[in-house]
Amino acid sequence: MKDFANKIILGDAFEVTKQIESNTIDLVLTDPPYFLDKLDNKWLHDNVKKGKSSLGVVKNLPIGMKFDPQQSYNAYNWFHQISQEFIRVLKPGGCLLAFSHPRLYHRFACAAEDAGFHLRDTFIWLYTQNQPKAFSLQHFLKNEGKDSELMELLKVYKVPKVKSCFEPIIVAQKPPEGSLIENFKKYKVGLFNTSVKLGDNKFIANVMSTISIEPNIDKYFLVEKPKKQEKGIYNDHPSVKPVELCKILIELTTLPDAIVFDPFMGSGTTILASILTKRRYIGIEIDKHYYNIALKRISLLL
Repeated sequence: MKDFANKIILGDAFEVTKQIESNTIDLVLTDPPYFLDKLDNKWLHDNVKKGKSSLGVVKNLPIGMKFDPQQSYNAYNWFHQISQEFIRVLKPGGCLLAFSHPRLYHRFACAAEDAGFHLRDTFIWLYTQNQPKAFSLQHFLKNEGKDSELMELLKVYKVPKVKSCFEPIIVAQKPPEGSLIENFKKYKVGLFNTSVKLGDNKFIANVMSTISIEPNIDKYFLVEKPKKQEKGIYNDHPSVKPVELCKILIELTTLPDAIVFDPFMGSGTTILASILTKRRYIGIEIDKHYYNIALKRISLLL
């Protein structure tokens, strides 16, 4: 592992992961592409940021919203393929924690399960600061005179999407060798650290929030709020995860000096959380723009 530990790599996750030795990773913690605006695995910065049609409709997600039933099937096939590599590189009993999307979660979870993982639970990351996803279709009407009644209805009747206020996180485990205690004794993974607390010093739950919502919710589920400076004003990644949330997930599932692997590193939040929790790390990012942002964030921390 000396060629990979405590390094971030600019490259294709599929190709780089194949070079990692089997049974060496303690935790895979990642936020994979959700394939909401394209069906291949080239989640490139320029392609996501560019493009509006003549009608002003944004063509790319997560900035805009498009729908194709085939997306979930292609997402399944893609994630099933990479999950086979995840289960190979993880130590027996090691966990895969993967952020997902409410509409596609079932495909990602089934892909991991079909690759051989045991599904153990689902974490729900709850938040309120998000934009409504439903948008109007009024501009598609060609004859406003004849369709005036419909135009009026379309002021409030929009595409079947709502304001998304949670992300599911897959909690999957590579099958342990023998019993959980036998596996933990040998590999030091496979059990949860219950000294990790949420909210008002509560036992960790499968709901987590990084934003104060309501006193009763905050009491049980509030993770420390992200610091204003942690993202960086130079960071334009569309889905930066809070460092404190990733720290919780890392401390829950690993011991200090464990190796945390993020094959879709983005701007490097998992790597920062690994450093802050005294874990080793491996990060992969295919997009040079985001890779450079991650380098800068790590250099500022170190």
